[in-house]
Amino acid sequence: METDPEFAERLAAVRARIARAAEKSGRPADAVKLVGASKTVTAEHIRTAVASGLVDLGENRVREAEDKIATIGPGPVWHLIGHLQSNKARRAVALFDWIHSVDSARLADALDRLAAELGRRPKVLVEVNTAGEASKEGVPPAEALALVEHVARLPHLELRGLMTVGPLVERVEDARPAFRALARLFEQAGGLDTLSMGMSGDFEVAIEEGATMVRIGSALFGARATQDAQHAQH
Repeated sequence: METDPEFAERLAAVRARIARAAEKSGRPADAVKLVGASKTVTAEHIRTAVASGLVDLGENRVREAEDKIATIGPGPVWHLIGHLQSNKARRAVALFDWIHSVDSARLADALDRLAAELGRRPKVLVEVNTAGEASKEGVPPAEALALVEHVARLPHLELRGLMTVGPLVERVEDARPAFRALARLFEQAGGLDTLSMGMSGDFEVAIEEGATMVRIGSALFGARATQDAQHAQH
């Protein structure tokens, strides 16, 4: 599998930034998992990214991911990081190792039932709308812990943590309160190990606030990976 020197350079630069932010928060670089948000990126380009050492890939849409996963074959760990419609839930369970966007008990119950039918046990995150923006998906913060408790009881889902999409802000520092709010919920929930927050424009602040997983699109793949700007969940 051929590598792309330009991509490898961007990957190294992002990893260096992750390491610096993790150090600032008193943690080692390997405490933060990098998920490459590969929405709109071709399967060919993803192959070169994997050859360069990118293991985890995040897709927004089930249908787009289905073609890529079939083309690329085994190797990458696939994350569904976009909103999940109930009519796509079966394919999501079949395709993805991680589902970041569990935002209701009804969706969680459907995923649990489908996972039992398919003999799967996906890792899942509860998505919380700490930004308070109507354009964002996710359970309201006040309802998050109740949903965490509900999902934790479902036998065919492996609840790992929480996810949020940062607010659309002009100054990256203004995203900090939303990340801090999710970190507080994470601590209150207890027993979880994954705090997925931070994208290309704000991941260093997210790491400083405790992120253990960041979803990076444009900083790795270029602007075509982020056509919907920050309203896209990558």
